[in-house]
Amino acid sequence: MNIKDAQQQVDIWIKEHGVRYFNELTNMAQLTEEVGEVARIIARRYGEQSEKESDKNKDLGEELADVLFVVMCLANQTGINLQESFDKKLDFKTKRDHDRHHNNEKLK
Repeated sequence: MNIKDAQQQVDIWIKEHGVRYFNELTNMAQLTEEVGEVARIIARRYGEQSEKESDKNKDLGEELADVLFVVMCLANQTGINLQESFDKKLDFKTKRDHDRHHNNEKLK
């Protein structure tokens, strides 16, 4: 599935199950909350913090999917074609960073 198809699926889900989109400010707050959940798992599982027993069964993939879902909601309700924007950004970064990372001594 490409990003455009995923955005369409989110839109269909919202219309069939979610009644309507939350407003943009609510979705931004929701996105912040979801990113925080991802950060908590990564900090405890891969960082130096100890993992609480209640967090051990949290699925990082599901939390990342929650982030994607809210991002797609925001894109849909603000008229953004994420596929187009992602392709454009990847092209820009490819041109800008083609040699940059290979020449970075810190990455060797």
